[in-house]
Amino acid sequence: MKSEEQEDRAFQELRRRVREARVLCPSLESLLQGVRFTGRLSVVVQNGRILKSGYEEGYFTRRQDERMLN
Repeated sequence: MKSEEQEDRAFQELRRRVREARVLCPSLESLLQGVRFTGRLSVVVQNGRILKSGYEEGYFTRRQDERMLN
């Protein structure tokens, strides 16, 4: 159960960073690996400033993976 809570918190942190346009932080890669994110991140930059950021979900939890196998 604790692992599920950690994954949920990590994914919430990912969503917060995307909303705040903080997707270029070095720690983001480890966060993406932690939640096993397989989607797409996009960043629009103009004149060195981030104008827009977003993501398309391809996020799967272990619970969903297990259901797919059964």
